[in-house]
Amino acid sequence: MKKPKNINEALDTEKNLEVQGKLIIWYEKNHRKLPWRETTNPYHIWISEIMLQQTRVDTVIDYYKRFIAEFPTVKKLADADEERVLKAWEGLGYYSRAKHIHQTAKIIVEKYQGEMPKDYTEILKLPGIGPYTAGAIASIAFHQPIPAVDGNVMRVFSRVFHIKEDITLNATQKKMQQIAEAAVSHKNPSFFNQGLMELGALICTPTSPKCLICPLYALCKAKALGVQETLPIKTKKLKPKEVIMEMALVYKDEKILITKRPKGKLLGDLWGLPSAEKEKNLQGGKSIILELEETYGIRVKDAKYLLEKNHIFTHIKWKMQLYAMNLVEEKTVDYPEIRWVSIDELKQLPLPTAFKKIICFN
Repeated sequence: MKKPKNINEALDTEKNLEVQGKLIIWYEKNHRKLPWRETTNPYHIWISEIMLQQTRVDTVIDYYKRFIAEFPTVKKLADADEERVLKAWEGLGYYSRAKHIHQTAKIIVEKYQGEMPKDYTEILKLPGIGPYTAGAIASIAFHQPIPAVDGNVMRVFSRVFHIKEDITLNATQKKMQQIAEAAVSHKNPSFFNQGLMELGALICTPTSPKCLICPLYALCKAKALGVQETLPIKTKKLKPKEVIMEMALVYKDEKILITKRPKGKLLGDLWGLPSAEKEKNLQGGKSIILELEETYGIRVKDAKYLLEKNHIFTHIKWKMQLYAMNLVEEKTVDYPEIRWVSIDELKQLPLPTAFKKIICFN
């Protein structure tokens, strides 16, 4: 890949100092008052950064407050059972984040005496923590001059330095990291990194950027050329693949059958209604009937169609079709992946939003 045209300008010390100064002053005056910005506690910073991945700030605020209230220390989080952690995460989606948080909390307690390691390379070794999150923790909690490059930051850099490379490519992301390493403030890395994130969130937005009130207006190459809305260059995401998922509502003694989804699959290890992807050659309801018998030893009959709802994940769209069924036979083999629960018990379990939709909890 060719070197971005303006990489040398991006690495220019004098320009970087000007960017730092303007950005930090702007951030001090204009940043949003958010609960995780009222602390430098590395545990709190870590939790907030993981929650903010793929989730809007407005949504995260209440989840963050409840999570910290329930698990005020790393030790409390490490000692909790996984189901309780997942329940606290319920509704945020991307449940692998919660599992990684729980796993990491245990490592921090066992290996680091309950304290988040201060070394960037050690932070980076922890499950679920990539370069951006490690950089955010190191700079905000420990005031280390480590960059934190996310989508907002890449958008700002693409415009300020007029970088016309596809930011979804690894090579471009490496260049962005190189720019960030040169640009990060050594005097106030926390405000610099948070300033870049905030600028991307509030001013240098994907569409209709508010250039006239941007602190970097005079330094922005894209604005000078009038091409700010064409950057960054980004490959369009593929349309989510649509899958018909048949789901079963089976009762026994006023209790509902739920199953744990297979490890490694979408929503793996989480509880929900029995479900199966509809096979093309089978009529409605037959795929889930076969799944129940072949996987769990449960025979049902009289599948009655109830309703259909959609749920969109990042790369897939579930067209969920719910069938009510009558229980015929349940083999006596003990299956840990199935439970019969009351409605009240079901509400206490960490239930993914897709299943809450189809059960009409949402």
